[in-house]
Amino acid sequence: MNTTGGKILRNTFVHVGFAFLAMGGWALFANFAHPMPKPLVAGFVQGVMSGFLTLVLKRTVDWIRPRFSRNPGYWAPPLIASLASATFLVCGHMLAGTPEIPTTIAVPTTVSIIYIFIYNIIHQRMLKEG
Repeated sequence: MNTTGGKILRNTFVHVGFAFLAMGGWALFANFAHPMPKPLVAGFVQGVMSGFLTLVLKRTVDWIRPRFSRNPGYWAPPLIASLASATFLVCGHMLAGTPEIPTTIAVPTTVSIIYIFIYNIIHQRMLKEG
């Protein structure tokens, strides 16, 4: 995948930007029934936090994984990272005054949990085979 498209897909900035736009857009939508600027603030806050989590989540699991034996290594690192991520999102939105916190964080939390569990299982299997 040495094509221009492949380089773009591997670019961290592209992933962070996509997370910012996609999850920030979701937060804007989830809070749209409230008067402005609450939806805009929720969207911006979620976008920034999603971009940050995109950078940190994988690295966190990679750091935690070696501290667990094989079987707990499948579920403990992503569980710890997911709980920390959800806590971070709830606290960030509480501080920002987001009106619809559960709805706002539902999609970003679900996406990050699915991603980090799949990522960790793949890497744990690679360690087991190697």
